[in-house]
Amino acid sequence: MNMTADVVVIKDVWVHYDSIPVLEEINLVIKEHDFLGIIGVNGGGKSTLLKVILGLVKPSKGIVRVFGDTPQISRKYIGYVPQYSLFDLEFPVSVWEVVLMGRLGHTGLFKRYSEDDKKAALDALAKMDMLEYKDRQVGKLSGGQQHRVFIARALAANPKLLLLDEPAAGIDTIIQEEFYELLEKLKTKMAIVLVSHDISAVSVYVDKIACLNHRLYYHDSKELTAEDLEATYHCPVELIAHGVPHRVLKKH
Repeated sequence: MNMTADVVVIKDVWVHYDSIPVLEEINLVIKEHDFLGIIGVNGGGKSTLLKVILGLVKPSKGIVRVFGDTPQISRKYIGYVPQYSLFDLEFPVSVWEVVLMGRLGHTGLFKRYSEDDKKAALDALAKMDMLEYKDRQVGKLSGGQQHRVFIARALAANPKLLLLDEPAAGIDTIIQEEFYELLEKLKTKMAIVLVSHDISAVSVYVDKIACLNHRLYYHDSKELTAEDLEATYHCPVELIAHGVPHRVLKKH
């Protein structure tokens, strides 16, 4: 791995689904220890952008580099929590087994888990306050608890880059606050990209914000112009207050 200050470099990336552009002319640089929030409308390409970084979606045009290499080569250094984790709720897999899967990038598919792997999984469960559920069947947990298990799976990989797609969905307010505080600590060890519809929460916790609606509006800071927001949401947004979680919107 070529460890550089630039964790992700995306240049003039376009993605088409059935000839329809989903991402258009995306340019983005994510640096070490960035905590970047990406906001935008449904269908605007946020999840697709994360999959481009992971190498799960190949751009129609443009260049993507992660830790100086292709996404496919560098994927093992990325922790990823998708928006929806689809699995058979009756499948007899335990919390422990799911979180250990986060270590597959280190062990390989058919190798035994080492003591280091098991320790990383235990630490990840403890961070997400899910250690007491270690032996439970995942399908028997609540939606919020399942989501925390999947976040623990991502953390078990000890990633250098953490990608989170709507990570607070299904988690109650108190746990959300604890979760965001955890991310604040984790950013000292990794870069974090968080996709969310919750503008107010993102504006409080992240260090930088981007708007995405097929095109990306980003100034490498926490500041967004009214024009950026209106282009993203197709309606006038007067104010997003940082430090105080509230929004003020014009009538539309």
